[in-house]
Amino acid sequence: MAETNTFDVIVIGSGISGGWAAKEFCEKGFKTLVLERGFDVQHIKDYPTAYMDPWEFDHHNQVALKVREENPIASRCYAFNEDAIHFFTKDKEQEYVQEKPFDWIRGYHVGGKSLLWARQVQRWSDYDFEGPARDGFAVDWPIRYKDIAPWYSHVEKFIGVSGNRDGNAAMPDGEFLPAFDLNAVEQMIQKKIPQKYPDRQVIAGRCAHITDPQPVHIQQGRTKCQNRTMCQRGCPFGGYFSSNASTLPWAAKTGNLTIRPNSIVESIIYDDQKQKASGVRIIDAETQKTAEYFAKVIFVNASAIATNQILLNSTSSRFPNGLGNDSGLLGKYIAFHNYLGSISATMEGFEDMYYYGRRPTQPIIPNFRNVKKQEMDFLRGYASFFGAYRGRGANSDMQVGAAFKDSLSEVGGWGIGMMMQGETIPKEENHVRLSTDLKDKFGMAQMVFYVGYDDNDQKSMQDFLNQGSEMLEYIGAKNISQHNSKQNPGLDIHEMGGARMGRDPKTSILNQWNQMHLCKNVFVTDGASMTSTGTQNPSLTYMAFTARAANYAMDEMKRGNL
Repeated sequence: MAETNTFDVIVIGSGISGGWAAKEFCEKGFKTLVLERGFDVQHIKDYPTAYMDPWEFDHHNQVALKVREENPIASRCYAFNEDAIHFFTKDKEQEYVQEKPFDWIRGYHVGGKSLLWARQVQRWSDYDFEGPARDGFAVDWPIRYKDIAPWYSHVEKFIGVSGNRDGNAAMPDGEFLPAFDLNAVEQMIQKKIPQKYPDRQVIAGRCAHITDPQPVHIQQGRTKCQNRTMCQRGCPFGGYFSSNASTLPWAAKTGNLTIRPNSIVESIIYDDQKQKASGVRIIDAETQKTAEYFAKVIFVNASAIATNQILLNSTSSRFPNGLGNDSGLLGKYIAFHNYLGSISATMEGFEDMYYYGRRPTQPIIPNFRNVKKQEMDFLRGYASFFGAYRGRGANSDMQVGAAFKDSLSEVGGWGIGMMMQGETIPKEENHVRLSTDLKDKFGMAQMVFYVGYDDNDQKSMQDFLNQGSEMLEYIGAKNISQHNSKQNPGLDIHEMGGARMGRDPKTSILNQWNQMHLCKNVFVTDGASMTSTGTQNPSLTYMAFTARAANYAMDEMKRGNL
């Protein structure tokens, strides 16, 4: 049978948001083509390291020095080890220009970074959606919490989210499975912190892991999280949410899904006469040949920077500067999460207390800075993740000998680690654009990054270090040490913006439905669509945006408007 090139919907990207677009369209009967830049990965079959023990790896799950030297960017990611290295895009596979240092971490394969993500899922509140307009940065979000809340619920029920109903206004409750337990030290911190700091609540980290499988999860072929904490290898149990374990198989069983791996989207084709997009042009990664595919609606879910690249490269006589870019804002107002600050400490006592096994999440203190009004000398705030743990062996510099070996069978003391996840402020100067002279190996213009920190980020970090240290001192921690990672933007892997949502086509690219103001049958629902970053992990919001936008697009198609 000859390959068809016409579909109802084309989805660019198969990661967290692309998988959701495929699910929503396919289960409603729409023939959907998913274009994935990288290679095919099928659930379970293509997780080659899922059951390997440390001694089965050539380098004991470490990366050879030569590989690190060849990948100075990718190797900075905590998960870039032997067990997951095959899921990372190597540095030379897609070169880019850093006018300011930026670590662009990519995973080009079916499922994308949904196989590699940290699986933390927190809802936004109206304090986040109202923040830009209230505090005078960026543009006003064209939606509020009430608009997205039903879609958060829709997503949470399907993916499986563990957590407690905590009643925190800055981090609304959702549709939760039982939460993971806190250990003894964490429970003590949870109890003590609000006694001195009434505005600060310690909650169990909400994560996309199944703790009590519901019928919808069993229908997906998924089961309970085994607490292996080997998630970056791909989970054969489907214990955590990924496109590969969940949305893509769900879409495939409808018979309406076509996935085309190794398909690098070069541009979106614009029809001047119809005044809308007609399809996409791809480069086959294996043959280097070009091909075109056509559809009524196009969802762009390639990941934030890759989506900006595609849109900027989609030029026509109508849009000489990129699709829908009359305002000239495409690629601008790039933001990310501030991970600069971390704190370590030790905790005396609790020697008779331990905990059982592993856990895929940590407690979190939701943002307490500038929540309801501007209070600090910096804009917005930060969430604080932390965890308490026990080490092994004697606390000394001795690393050899029989005494050291024997000490490894003994439980060590308690330690505490804390890190920030801070909101950065979108600024026009923080941008990406296409190079005018450098191309990648597929002939596409390389991306140029001009994205950096500012004084607001430094003030936010310092406040986290001060407040975090003060809280740790209050609960009795010792040897408190503050750290500035000085890591490059991008290593947070939470880059956002460039095709932001807004109310006015003069100041934004997308409307309240994630629909392009100036090209109505193109939707962007990945990180590129974000107007601001909040202090929450963003993936849940991408999924909710995608489900909401897909259902709106289906309604518009049925009405004949697209």
